[in-house]
Order: sequence, then C-alpha cells, then structure tokens
Amino acid sequence: MAFSSSCFCHSKIDHLGKKTVWNGAELCHKLIVRNRINIMKDWSFIRGSRILGKQKAMRLSSYRKTSPVYASLLSGSQIASSAFTIGTTAVLPFYTLMVLAPNSDLTKKSMQSNVPYAILGILYAYLLYLSWTPETVELIFASKYLLPELTSIGKMFSSEMTLASAWIHLLVIDLFAARQVFLDGQENEIETRHSVSLCLFFCPIGILSHAITKAMTETTKENK
Repeated sequence: MAFSSSCFCHSKIDHLGKKTVWNGAELCHKLIVRNRINIMKDWSFIRGSRILGKQKAMRLSSYRKTSPVYASLLSGSQIASSAFTIGTTAVLPFYTLMVLAPNSDLTKKSMQSNVPYAILGILYAYLLYLSWTPETVELIFASKYLLPELTSIGKMFSSEMTLASAWIHLLVIDLFAARQVFLDGQENEIETRHSVSLCLFFCPIGILSHAITKAMTETTKENK
C-alpha cells in the first residue's frame, strides 16, 4: 500500500511555500507527454541529421561516380583541341617557305624530307585509335552494298575526336599535294606559289590550278 500510494500521489512545495498535491493519473499523463516530446526532439535532431547526412553522402558518392566520366570527356576534348592546334601550326611553316622562299636551299631540303609526314601520320594514327568505336565500321559500311552513306558519316563525325583525326588527315594530304606541286614546279620551272597557296585551303583546286599553269607555261615555251 505504501508503494502504491507513492506512485499515485505526489506532493510539491513551490517557492511560496504552497503545497500542491497531484494524483497518480495526472503525474503519469505528464510523464508520458514529456517522454513523447523528448522522443520527437531526439528524432528530429539526431535521426533527422543522420538522414540528411546520408543524403549528402549519397550525393557526394554519386558525384564521385560521375566525375570520372566528365573528366574523361574533358580530357578527350582537350586532346582533340590540342591535336587540331598542333597539326595546323606544324604545316604552316612549310607553306610559308614554299610561297615566300621557293628557291632557297632550306625550302628544297624541307620539301625533300619525309619527317613531317611521319610525325603527322603518328598523330593521326593516335587520334584514330582514340576515336575508333565498335560502331565505326557499321557507320562506314552502313548501306547494303557496303558503301558509306552521308547520314552515317555525319553521325560518325559528330565526335570531336573523329573531327580532329579527319583534320589531321586533310592536313597531311594537302601538304603532300602541295609538295608535289612545288617539286614539279621546280623541275619544270613553273610558277607554283599561287597553286601551293590554294592547296592549303582548297587542295583539289590547287592541283587543278597547277595543271592549268603547267599547260599554259608549256604552250608559251613552245610558241617562243
């Protein structure tokens, strides 16, 4: 009985000396309400912070997973851009020599060397390796006759790496054609500066220009 009375009866004396008596039901109700408030506080500040922490951790982990993809794309774009700049800059001195100093010994020795073509060929092979995918063969031989189609080639050249490799390919072919024009002009005493300049931007037109110039020069020599 003493235990039950202590559980269901509680007295409190406030600072004014007034004694307040609470019964057991009121006391248990207040304790239950207080415990619920503490649980809610514990959940909101501790568990809630853990959930937010997990969400942040998930975001960071997802960013770490996707960041190498962006890094690889960025490095590929940088390689393509650097190859484009290096290839363009590498061929300009040879065109400059053929146009500004066609009769100098330096120009003749430079045009007889195959080192520039070997270096550009290695660069082209490297870019071709990076741009090659399993779908490349399907895009090249897209038709039923195993011939390339314009739409498939357009899809293939949508990649910066493929465009860079194609640009190096054009630079090598144009420089080789310009060298052939220059050497033929040196051998037959034909003016080639205008044709060499056209080979830099419009290679087929430069070759056509050299053919016309050669024919006109030979006709002039025969008439004389």
